[in-house]
Amino acid sequence: MIPSVLPTYARAPLTFVSGEGSWLVDASDRRYLDMGGGIAVNVLGHAHPGLVKVLQEQAAKLWHTSNLYNIPNQQELADRLVEHTFADTVFFTNSGTESMECCVKMARKYHHANGNPERLDIITFTGSFHGRSTGMISAAQADKLVNGFGPLSPGYVNLPFGDHDALTAAITDTTAAIMVEPVQGEGGIVPIPDQCLKGLRDLCDEHGILLIFDEIQCGMGRTGKLFAHEWAGIEPDIMGIAKGIGGGFPLGACLATEEAAKGMVAGTHGSTYGGNPMACAVGSAVMDTVAQPEFLADVSRKAGHFRQALEGLVANHPDVFVGVRGAGLMLGVECKVTNIDVVKAGYDAEVLTVPGGANVIRLLPPLNISNEELDEAVARLDKAATAIEGTL
Repeated sequence: MIPSVLPTYARAPLTFVSGEGSWLVDASDRRYLDMGGGIAVNVLGHAHPGLVKVLQEQAAKLWHTSNLYNIPNQQELADRLVEHTFADTVFFTNSGTESMECCVKMARKYHHANGNPERLDIITFTGSFHGRSTGMISAAQADKLVNGFGPLSPGYVNLPFGDHDALTAAITDTTAAIMVEPVQGEGGIVPIPDQCLKGLRDLCDEHGILLIFDEIQCGMGRTGKLFAHEWAGIEPDIMGIAKGIGGGFPLGACLATEEAAKGMVAGTHGSTYGGNPMACAVGSAVMDTVAQPEFLADVSRKAGHFRQALEGLVANHPDVFVGVRGAGLMLGVECKVTNIDVVKAGYDAEVLTVPGGANVIRLLPPLNISNEELDEAVARLDKAATAIEGTL
């Protein structure tokens, strides 16, 4: 008999009832160090007092009106994002998938507005992940995403990751944009080198096409900059964000330059819940902390400390681990054993990690985690690795 919750998740045998900071507590009062952060969502940890206060205050005032009316919290957050990014305008969504769908629609509408309606194709790359709508699984084209779901949506050209010649050859008169994650998340924590991001910007400018960044997982301070592309010193035309911007409350956004958004006039796009008062109140509170230079500098300092400790972990367990990669507090540890086995061993050691592509465990802790907690995470991963070694 099918369960009442559709069984599309291979859930861990864990049930959490509360959380505080970097910690989760299960129904048996066991405390787990959360190095997954809700998959890069809880950037300020669990039950952050400032976010709780803002949400409670807003909940007592107004939950929802729809976008038929002006929403002051939405305007405030949009202004904040414009102030701190390349963008001139923002459309709010409820999730990362919705943000990326908006990015694609905007890119195609831009070319239509310019008198080039044939420019519809979006170039994407293997290993990418942009969401699970029919459009976004068509963008990524991974077998595990598309198998059994019928014909793919047209208009996507998926290329081998890192094949520069294939990319250049793929740009035609029907190309609208290149869409890429500056750091692939689901694909296994794979950063794109700064020079390659600069090359993508130059290529788009040369051919009159748009550059779309997906910073849903790598954005909002995760790499030590507010957004990962800032390390390369270049800017996209359009960018999708989500996850960390809401600090745990569902919120996403599509950011764009005025030029890229020129076709998006009244009636071309919409959302019932997107940018609702509660989500945007929390989003502004997240920005109050995460957008501060001193906070971002602290992320970078902690990331250096953490990475060094992880390198030591890998060296001490060569039969379990291969190496460390990533940026900031978005790190992946490549495994020699099956990554799911490492994740499961972590349950016994009371440390939570997230599996990723290329046999990686992802480490995406709250950005305000302490050095002491990072050290404790490494100690618990060491315990998990030792347990695995006993079975080899």
